[in-house]
Amino acid sequence: MPSRRDLVRCAVVGVAVATALGAGALAWSSTLLGEYSVMDMGSSDHGHAGHGEPVSAGASPTGASGTLTATGDVSVTSLAADPDRPADVRVELVARQQLVEVPGGRSVDGYTLNGTSPGPEIRARQGDLVEATFVNESVAAGATLHWHGIDVPNAADGVAGITQDAVPVGGRHVYRFEATDAGTYWYHSHQVSHEQVKGGLLGAIVIDPAAPPEVAADVEVTALLHVYGGQHTLNGRVGDEQVAASAGETVRVRVINSDPGTAAVWSASPFRVLATDGHEVDAPTPVDGQRLLIPAGGRADVAVQAPPRGAVRLHVGGARSIEIGEPGTSAARTPQPAQTLDLLAYGDPTPLGFDASSPDRTYDYVIGRRFGVIDGRPGNFWTINGRLFPDVPMFHVREGDVVAMRIVNDSGEVHPMHLHGHHIAVLSRDGVAASGSPWIVDSLDVHPGESYEIAFVADNPGIWSDHCHTLPHAVDGLIAHVMYEGVTTPFTINGDAGNQPE
Repeated sequence: MPSRRDLVRCAVVGVAVATALGAGALAWSSTLLGEYSVMDMGSSDHGHAGHGEPVSAGASPTGASGTLTATGDVSVTSLAADPDRPADVRVELVARQQLVEVPGGRSVDGYTLNGTSPGPEIRARQGDLVEATFVNESVAAGATLHWHGIDVPNAADGVAGITQDAVPVGGRHVYRFEATDAGTYWYHSHQVSHEQVKGGLLGAIVIDPAAPPEVAADVEVTALLHVYGGQHTLNGRVGDEQVAASAGETVRVRVINSDPGTAAVWSASPFRVLATDGHEVDAPTPVDGQRLLIPAGGRADVAVQAPPRGAVRLHVGGARSIEIGEPGTSAARTPQPAQTLDLLAYGDPTPLGFDASSPDRTYDYVIGRRFGVIDGRPGNFWTINGRLFPDVPMFHVREGDVVAMRIVNDSGEVHPMHLHGHHIAVLSRDGVAASGSPWIVDSLDVHPGESYEIAFVADNPGIWSDHCHTLPHAVDGLIAHVMYEGVTTPFTINGDAGNQPE
């Protein structure tokens, strides 16, 4: 006799199938089986101009770089760093599918880079040309490297089936990009990413500024957060860290949230938020009695001053912490504050560097949920503007456009939205205009019922994913793309190369 759980499961599947069949053509168009190209996804959305009139889908003018036309003859593979420029920083990263040793905890099945997880921290200086050779020694499903938050040329974005084929066992792939923007970033696989990122195929990358930052630090430390098999780790270890600092010294803590949920940062002592997603905050003020929330995939640099005596404890991610101060001293743990720092009003306002008040194109990105069928799987899936994957919109832009987007979450769950290849400026939340330092991010938590207005400049030609970084959500359809007119890709998903980016 079937169990109650089996009966419920059958009922849910039955409702999903009935809903899909009842929805007719819409559900049928949302069913995808076998090999496909993102070039054929959904309906093209060319947006609206600043005054609301639709943008024509006709011939595209030459872009600002003089390289794009409407003929579709620019491949993502050609959008690359100068091939003749010698690299300033060279690294080799060897991926293996193996048991991951977790100091302070138990070992788990996962992935390593150069024998460890997280992989080696890559360090470059602003303006450097970085060349990373990726070798897949034993990752059976293939793998790639995506440089999360770095606005790399499209050929180096590392998304299987869009900018490259997944690197098979025994294969290698070379990534080249200029470290244009200083800041804290990370790298991870974008092939079967919901499994490979969770399993530890990731690492940190820090780009030091060419000129001294506004807030100089005496000591720097990276704090990469990741959960291995239910074990909360800091830089790959189950345990807290101690950072030696003399009284009055400033310690810059680079927090990287590689997990699917939001991470909280707080301390009993005041701290300052120096940067979000690699972009410096103008005139950061002390944060006292509040927590800083970092979305999945997001980063934040915070400054902590060592006390005159003893140590101060910075909680990172809830389960882990960093003690800063005199070696051998300790500070008590403190409960997480209930109040959250509002980055919409933090710091001093400065010009964005572009006019967001009269965008060339505007779009809606409304997140919902309904029953349907994706790739032959019935279920309760995410929707974008009411449509199921792959019928979701393809957002078309032209190089040089100022693009505005209204993101609305009607789905009932938090979604950390991540746009590849660009950083967005947050203009407003729920109709309240930004009033602090420009809030520039590549990963933005959108809570249930919230709406954000964001804007960016289309200054990096390519085909770019715009998805939820709770990666199982992307698997279930919460992914769209920004496509520059005149750009194509030769790569496909679910074909012989085995590309499965999510």
